[in-house]
Amino acid sequence: MSGFTLSGCELGVATAATQIEGGAADTTWHRWAAADRITDHSTPARAADHWNRVEQDVALLGELGVRHYRMGLEWARIEPLRGQFDPAGFAHYRDEFTRLRDAGIRPLVTLHHFSEPGWFADAGGWLAPDAVPTFLRFAEAVVSEFADLVSDWITINEPTVYASHAYLWGLWPPGETSAYRRALAVTQALVDAHLAAYPMIHRLCPDAKVGVAHHLRVFGPRSPRNPLHRGASALSRYLFQDALVEVMATGRSRPPLRRPKAVVPGRYYDFHGINYYTRSTVAGLADGTAANVPVNDLGWEVYPRGIVELARWMHARWPGPIWITENGTADAADAFRSRYVYEHLAQIAVSDLPIERYYHWCFTDNFEWAEGEGARFGLVDLDFGTQVRTVRESGRFYADIIANHGVTDAAYDRWVAGQEYPTNGEDG
Repeated sequence: MSGFTLSGCELGVATAATQIEGGAADTTWHRWAAADRITDHSTPARAADHWNRVEQDVALLGELGVRHYRMGLEWARIEPLRGQFDPAGFAHYRDEFTRLRDAGIRPLVTLHHFSEPGWFADAGGWLAPDAVPTFLRFAEAVVSEFADLVSDWITINEPTVYASHAYLWGLWPPGETSAYRRALAVTQALVDAHLAAYPMIHRLCPDAKVGVAHHLRVFGPRSPRNPLHRGASALSRYLFQDALVEVMATGRSRPPLRRPKAVVPGRYYDFHGINYYTRSTVAGLADGTAANVPVNDLGWEVYPRGIVELARWMHARWPGPIWITENGTADAADAFRSRYVYEHLAQIAVSDLPIERYYHWCFTDNFEWAEGEGARFGLVDLDFGTQVRTVRESGRFYADIIANHGVTDAAYDRWVAGQEYPTNGEDG
């Protein structure tokens, strides 16, 4: 039997404001694109033009049967100048939340998803002494404004990815390289921001569910018999995720991160958000991919078992509900996305873990950060030039899973059976 039932896990889709909204907001990513730092020379000023197409996109979500929608707020649209909040920005998002709720779709809202206003960057970004209170002022204004429409919140998205890409590898704004101390300082600021925002959100919205969306991956040694590879794998995992999740979940210090003096150790999550995409096979302190494995368009290994391996690790250490806040794959031809979805959801279906929600990344093709418009993750195909949206076959498959609370044998035969992954070569 190829089908399965999803019991207790509700399905949704995910997006991020900068990646879909379009328009000319003064963000760090609009500036980065203006400096021609995007692989394909594209810009978030186009993206999916969602800012002007909210009604259309909410209707499309409804067509797919989606009942959970993760989205972000563009900080620069709400606070375009330091300390000056724009009523029009609040009104736009209030209209979007209202449309979603009227359509029976529950929003999960991310406060920080890689993008900041230009004025925040000009003042030093997350390295500025007042960065955390500045963010908290924004977060308090947002939660106060929307507490009647939104009860599910993500404070920070993928803090280690943000810090490493922006301050170690120079791929994202501000483009620093090998600045470990500064990357650590930024990570600490994001930790402090979450630990302060968590009780603040609950004060403003007592019934809120609040968590962090962590980018987690399985780390394995390239050669399991090599002690150096095993050590590098363990250290990479500790530095990339173990210490960070511990501090953000509990408020306890875990070197190299510390507990802020004002924070009392306790529980700082109502759910664990996991963004899961791939496995890293390492021989040193650098990302790597095993040889002769299935991969997506970006060369990332497809490793479905990892989604439950990581959820089990997290739940064993810090028990609580688990939300897969991102999972998806770059597949421009839509040649293996249905199989990818099927195999990851199948892992969830047979697990005994409290995985309550799964948000597919992503709803529609978008501006994929430094990759620009070339990496296609959407269940919905987007013609960037015309902005025409076309539901892919994988999107039809996902809608069928939602409608049937799982995968039927007929759906497997129609959308999954004929799909195969590409594989990489001997060199990984």
